[in-house]
Amino acid sequence: MAEEIQLVVFTLRAGDNVCEYGVPITQVQEINRLTKPTKLPQVPDFVEGIINLRGNIIPVIDLKKRFAMTTAEQTDDSRIIVVEVGGQTVGIVVDEVTEVLRLPLSNIEPPPAIIGGITAEYLTGVGKLDNRLLIMLDMTKILTETEKRELEALDAAKA
Repeated sequence: MAEEIQLVVFTLRAGDNVCEYGVPITQVQEINRLTKPTKLPQVPDFVEGIINLRGNIIPVIDLKKRFAMTTAEQTDDSRIIVVEVGGQTVGIVVDEVTEVLRLPLSNIEPPPAIIGGITAEYLTGVGKLDNRLLIMLDMTKILTETEKRELEALDAAKA
């Protein structure tokens, strides 16, 4: 059997353009309906705020804002994917989680230098599945070290 990776696939819409992204299922803790985060002062623009997840306060970031994409109203399909980023639990807002799938490693190409405003530093590759392309994100690189420290400071402040 060929080696494969299991991915959580989600979409981000920018106007009429819909891109599919994949995150290794091993980096995903859970997927939740979108709840309105509590806003915080003096945080980066892409930090939507914080939510209470079964007694744990976690920061929520909007991936479209993080990638400087045009943002739109959230819908009933919008979700928060709870992931581990450098030892910290973070929620990421996406437009829709579409599926969980298995992708053979042989179907993954190295990422190009830039895709739709997203630099290759955030990417692990591009998955080819029939006539679809999945942009594979590395959740550990979504935040810079400085941003991780800022979010950790939020954690310390709420403790």
